[in-house]
Amino acid sequence: MSDGANLDHAWRVSPTAYLAQRPVAFRLAAPRSRYVTMRDGCRLAVDVYLPESTDTAAKPAFPTLVFFTPYYRRFKLRPGGVGEVNPNTGKFRDFFVPRGYAVVIVDVRGTGASFGTRDGFRSPRERHDSREIADWIVAQPWSNGSIGATGISYVGAAADFLASTGHGAVKAIAPISSVWDTYVDNYFPGGIQLKSLTKVYDELMIGLDHDRRDILRQFSYFNNPDFEGPQPVDEDPDGVLLKDAIRDHLNNFRQTDFMAEFKFREEGLPYDPEFSSATISPYSVGHNIRPDVAILSVSGWLDGAGYMNGAISRYLTKEGNPRHLLLGPWDHGARIDISPWRQAVEPDFPLLGELLRFFDTYLMGLKTGLRDEAPIHYFSVHAEEWRAAESWPPIKEQQTFFLASDGRLVNTTPPAGEDRYQVDFTLGTGTETRYERIAGIDSRHYYADWQGRSGRMLSYTSEPLETAAELAGHGLADLWVSASERDLALFVYLTEVEVDGTERYVTEGLLRALHRKERPAPDSYRTIWPFRSFARADAVPLDPGVVERIRIPFLPVAWRFSAGSRIRLSIAGADDDHCGQIPHGRPPLVTIRWGEGHVSRLELPVLAGDR
Repeated sequence: MSDGANLDHAWRVSPTAYLAQRPVAFRLAAPRSRYVTMRDGCRLAVDVYLPESTDTAAKPAFPTLVFFTPYYRRFKLRPGGVGEVNPNTGKFRDFFVPRGYAVVIVDVRGTGASFGTRDGFRSPRERHDSREIADWIVAQPWSNGSIGATGISYVGAAADFLASTGHGAVKAIAPISSVWDTYVDNYFPGGIQLKSLTKVYDELMIGLDHDRRDILRQFSYFNNPDFEGPQPVDEDPDGVLLKDAIRDHLNNFRQTDFMAEFKFREEGLPYDPEFSSATISPYSVGHNIRPDVAILSVSGWLDGAGYMNGAISRYLTKEGNPRHLLLGPWDHGARIDISPWRQAVEPDFPLLGELLRFFDTYLMGLKTGLRDEAPIHYFSVHAEEWRAAESWPPIKEQQTFFLASDGRLVNTTPPAGEDRYQVDFTLGTGTETRYERIAGIDSRHYYADWQGRSGRMLSYTSEPLETAAELAGHGLADLWVSASERDLALFVYLTEVEVDGTERYVTEGLLRALHRKERPAPDSYRTIWPFRSFARADAVPLDPGVVERIRIPFLPVAWRFSAGSRIRLSIAGADDDHCGQIPHGRPPLVTIRWGEGHVSRLELPVLAGDR
């Protein structure tokens, strides 16, 4: 089934229907580009795309959508070359400008044709720059004084940061596949560093920031042989200023070295105690977003290590704002439909139409009916249907499965017992996972090779389900654990085992045992799953052999289990394809206690029966 089907079941006016009746009244004019000088003298390269009317005498003003990108606002094409010059934001430009929006695309400092040096991932300097760009926009004759922002991943986080400046012109933001917490949503899920992500992303940024076209060729987004580096601005036709700007970029931070400094969440850098993982995370400044700013958070069920948690936490935290939440069967950036039952690889859902209705409502002030819709829409995989919900989580009921002997999940507490599992550091989850796309890899298939992988893990499997059951929200592995070492990485996986034995990856959770201590979630970071500070003060080594209760939340998903299928919980201590060893060279022997006295369980928010 397509993710674009059955929309009328979840929306009063579907995104498809809204898009069909929305007029397209303008043409896309050729871009104008220039440098805008910041408070410290740094010059940022800016492209402006304006709607063009057939009435040449008219001088209308437009609401503006602004994009702050480190991935080039525009590539230069060699003479006679072809291709999309802005693979990162081109689809937004082509869609919104003909519908009456000015689009402004900015190379953040230290990237593209902009001058300056990047001193960190999502540096606070970029946040200050975004406010000055907003000042510049509203001073232009083509601006009507209203600004919105959207974009994917880094660009989406920039939308959060722009809104957090409190600028009065910013009325609406729609972060797509964007973190709320860079530490746990992106680079250290469960306190475990994604080793492959930092390495590959560092190569990408060197390719872009240093104009190393030999490196960029390995990334599908940027491997057009007709690309000739960043496009100079109009005032620099010979590219002399561009060369000076790229020389600045040679001093940019290096991602592999930089992220390794953040061993603990919210702990400052050794050379700058004020600069921590919070500094580069929208939640730390989210309180500055004015309550009248509308927010649409968009993510997908296989959106990296926790971008969907970021979207949900943003939604839960900003409860006083006009807010909407959209969660689809997508990977990072909603580029691929990840459902095993998809009809096509690329999504059919009209995401741009949903964004248009959102900005039409809150930037143009049109009567779109969006305020009458449910605030939450999510897609149930395997059911292959969209759902509407008034709150998150949409399913409050919990079904509990208890770990028992012989690898069983049972419905009642069993007699006491235990299982031992020797961690194997060679165990991995392959290269068809949720983690590849966030490193710039063009993944097309997800977990198609999952069959048999749980055989190398410690697994517990239920009896066949009597009826279908739909999961929606965050499951929880509630375990009583001891280990032979003073630290441990715990990976838990949820699998549907169909009647014919086919194994379907559903979701996973991960946690470094060092960070097992739970805390109440702060007001700036609301969750409905167990919250950890990941701070040094709360990091406590295990006592070898001592049993402790450790609760590991699964990444959220909506998934329909078929009648006759079995549910499987699998536990491992390594994912060599994506994470480093914990502890190095010391694979732990893990003991899971279950039954009376130490009731290890799997808790799932599910409704039985067909919906």
